[in-house]
Amino acid sequence: MAAPDAAALPRNLVFVDLETTGANAGHHRITEVGIVRVVDDVLVEEWSSLVNPECRIPPFIESFTGIRNEMVADAPRFADIAATVKAKLHGATFVAHNARFDYSFLRAEFRRIEVPWSAPVLCTVKLSRRLFPDEPRHNLDAIMQRHSLSCTARHRALGDARVLYDLWCKLRVERAPTDLAGAVRALLRGNPLPAQLDPGLADDLTEGPGVYRFFGADDVLLYVGKSVSLRARVLGHFAAEHQDSKEQKLARQVRRVDWQETAGELGALLQEARWIKAQQPLYNRRLKGRDQDFTIRLADDAAQGFPGRACYVPLEGLTPEQWPDCFGLFRARRDAAKALTDIARSAELCLKLLGVEEAAGSCFAYQLGRCRGACVGKETPALHALRTRLALVNLKLKAWPHPGRIALREARDGMTELHVLDQWAYLGTARCEAELADLAAAPLPPFDADVYRILTREFAKRRAADCVPLAAGQVAAARRAQFA
Repeated sequence: MAAPDAAALPRNLVFVDLETTGANAGHHRITEVGIVRVVDDVLVEEWSSLVNPECRIPPFIESFTGIRNEMVADAPRFADIAATVKAKLHGATFVAHNARFDYSFLRAEFRRIEVPWSAPVLCTVKLSRRLFPDEPRHNLDAIMQRHSLSCTARHRALGDARVLYDLWCKLRVERAPTDLAGAVRALLRGNPLPAQLDPGLADDLTEGPGVYRFFGADDVLLYVGKSVSLRARVLGHFAAEHQDSKEQKLARQVRRVDWQETAGELGALLQEARWIKAQQPLYNRRLKGRDQDFTIRLADDAAQGFPGRACYVPLEGLTPEQWPDCFGLFRARRDAAKALTDIARSAELCLKLLGVEEAAGSCFAYQLGRCRGACVGKETPALHALRTRLALVNLKLKAWPHPGRIALREARDGMTELHVLDQWAYLGTARCEAELADLAAAPLPPFDADVYRILTREFAKRRAADCVPLAAGQVAAARRAQFA
């Protein structure tokens, strides 16, 4: 294959910058659009417009951009300039810094008015990283300093769009044509999707965290997954170089993809666990290879006179009152049995008193000198029961660390979610006051081992201030504090 040269570079480009009310295209709006259009290396047009976002601009955004609420009060809405913007972008390669940000905002605005639009996207952050891999910083200020570029209207749409055009001109002069064309071609190669999927999927997927589902023929649910970057993870399923045979088989079967964006990774983890549990996706069942989790429960056997007798019970049927007698989370009953046997041998416990072994006299371990003789009266049952609990203490299920039901707050880019939790159970996520009130009064669901694992890890790193009590009389305060 011949090496790429300058002739391989796109000839029709639009350098675009937007100012917005925040960072989330699904929740925030555009306040200014700036476009610089170049055709065959000739600057043919510069255009910009303030946009009425139809909502308030937060004070810190006003301070950052200088665009105030009164400046956009009489500006056109995006719907009023949509046809003009689309015409100026038509047929061109879309060039922007952190391009997915600007591109996703425009896609969202066009989608609100049911206008289809897409374009090939070239990100100048990715281009800078590819061309200058030894440089540590690739934000616009760093790039301007590195290439001696200036801007008279920084953090305004047209001013920043002009900087991107100036950068392009610099790169055309400073870099070998083959290097630049090769980097651009690699970045424009896009994300190949199976023929059966909508090619617009790659444009619509968010860069943020969330949970996604793959559906097959007849809308059969194949797979549920989560990621801190939905777009990267979903498209990664279809990247040939990352596929093993199972991944390839799944990719061939997918006919539809849907997803739910979340405020953070915790929300994605909890929703993934809920979807898998409730909807039983085909590939998730195969991966897990199990129906339920087990724990070791210690209880007095009054009939035999054995305190601390062990049994293996499904976790799903447990109540909070039973947790003090439960030890460990196991993917299968045999895993619980092996763990108990190994611990018993290490601590010289009696498998007969534990209920693991049936014997008329002494247990087999005692005959080998590996049991302290509880089975033959050399150790009291009460002492044996105490040693059993001490040996299992590291596996003990944790007590719920709050006096009652709580909401755990998670926020990102203007999106706030309150995950309602109680006794290690996930009741749901509230995104508005009405949802919070409903979940605060919802019945407690059964114990779920996956949710328990997620929450114990999360609480180990969370600040107490993130937890909002939902006891009687406190829900209204939580609403005011979290959804203000």
